[in-house]
Amino acid sequence: MESDGPDPGPQGTITVARALELPALRRGLPEVVAAADRLERPVRWVHAGETPNIAALLKGGELLLTTGIGLGSRAAEQRAFVRKLADRDIAALVVELGGRFAALPAAVVDTARSYGLPLVQLHREVPFVAVTEEIHTEIVNEHYALLRRAEEVHRRGTDALLGGGGVPEILRLFAEFAGNPAFLETPDGRLLYAAGPGAQPGAADPLQVWDGLRAQRAAPRPEPPAGSVVADIPGGGHGPGAVRARLTVLPVNAPLAPVHRIAADRTAGLLAVVLLQARQEEELAARGRGDFLTDLAEGRIEAAEAPAQARVLGFKPGDGPLLPVVLRPAAEPAFLDASDSWAALACAVQEELASVGAPVLLGVRLPEGRLPLLVGLRAETERAAVAERVAAALRAGVERAWTERSGSRPVVVVGLAGGWSAAGAGLRHAAEAATAAEGLAPRPWHDVRRLDVDLLLWRLRAHGDLTAFVDRVIGPLLAHDRSSRPPLLPTLETYLAHAGRKAETARELHLNRQTLYDRLARIARLLGSDLEDPQTALALSLALRARRHVK
Repeated sequence: MESDGPDPGPQGTITVARALELPALRRGLPEVVAAADRLERPVRWVHAGETPNIAALLKGGELLLTTGIGLGSRAAEQRAFVRKLADRDIAALVVELGGRFAALPAAVVDTARSYGLPLVQLHREVPFVAVTEEIHTEIVNEHYALLRRAEEVHRRGTDALLGGGGVPEILRLFAEFAGNPAFLETPDGRLLYAAGPGAQPGAADPLQVWDGLRAQRAAPRPEPPAGSVVADIPGGGHGPGAVRARLTVLPVNAPLAPVHRIAADRTAGLLAVVLLQARQEEELAARGRGDFLTDLAEGRIEAAEAPAQARVLGFKPGDGPLLPVVLRPAAEPAFLDASDSWAALACAVQEELASVGAPVLLGVRLPEGRLPLLVGLRAETERAAVAERVAAALRAGVERAWTERSGSRPVVVVGLAGGWSAAGAGLRHAAEAATAAEGLAPRPWHDVRRLDVDLLLWRLRAHGDLTAFVDRVIGPLLAHDRSSRPPLLPTLETYLAHAGRKAETARELHLNRQTLYDRLARIARLLGSDLEDPQTALALSLALRARRHVK
């Protein structure tokens, strides 16, 4: 989230260090004599008092102002006084010298140090009422600033919703505001989506936090730890008070304040609007799985941590190898931008994959317009058979969800089977190959190993050298086919596909041999090449494949 400066401490408070910087206390020439390393403790309120049993009047988080009258004269009384304040977990003890003590007794200082209680002595008299008013004003201002930030979160969430965004965008905004991981779950405890506070240093990974929470309790839906914020999202189909989902934020990185409850309730209202769309929950869960698979592919998740995070998402493949698969559905760009289209696709494909007979983790990646998958195999020998079933299920799901909207058959690329250490690279390789495979002859599925040349050419597509290479090698033939009949390019492609075997080429093209010989001779004259030369045949094959990427 955007802010005007560094966070002063836990939300809705100021710190002891900040309080000591304010003019009222600074005029007292404050000196920290104990627990100087704990001045970032939050100050919830300020209290001034002189009674020996002052600790009984405090609730915790206070900055206590005193002249020391209540400390007592004996060392035992002084140690007990400080110990009781530390047990109350006050923010700091500030003692004004001169009225009762010229210097703080050793018993007071030593006890404060042993309990880690910040202890400050003031060398000059200050009016306590001025200190109280100034710190209370600062706390109220901090709280007001947080309320404004909560309003900003709601405004930005509304803008994201109106701009076509969904749960991931809204949940990320809220997690950044709270500085903690936020989760959207079903009423029975199934995780739909998790978001963290962005690139905050030392922030815990949301999926690891969720897995740890589930591991602590045996119950299907354990209660969140103390200090968490939970907001119900209405919209279920069983009465006006039914709950469709729950928003939960856990105090993992920083404590949560009442302002987060306000922001959570407002965020829950936005999420309720998003979840009113049909199948939104399934699309949301699929997008969460897609984020995980993409993070794995791009190396943002360590292989050692991946199995536990995948288990949180419901994927338990066993000890066999993992098979990376990528589906790139073909559809009009405007249709791909529609969230409800992806929701329908995720739901349909998930249902079709239930018949595959192997554990599958399916994700959706809207930015790249693809569906990555990991499939659990019992052995590497069943790769081809499982790939056939998965590809059939993916095509069936696309046909069900996007009937008459797809311009061509979807591209399915199957990677190499391996363990978790190879799964990320396998997904990345398959995803790139799926993009490079667009425009190839339709196949039930593509083996990633057969696409390496196309992938290499696709990676060179941005370089002018690739276009120049195509023009140099087959440019005259392309120019001929634009203005003359019959076209000669199909003849050359078929000839090269059959490794120069003329009888098989003529049979596939339904030509007599003499007609084929004439066409091949014309091709050789146009290109000024010997078609039977191995190096020429290689260059022609590469140019024909590269032409798909430079159109």
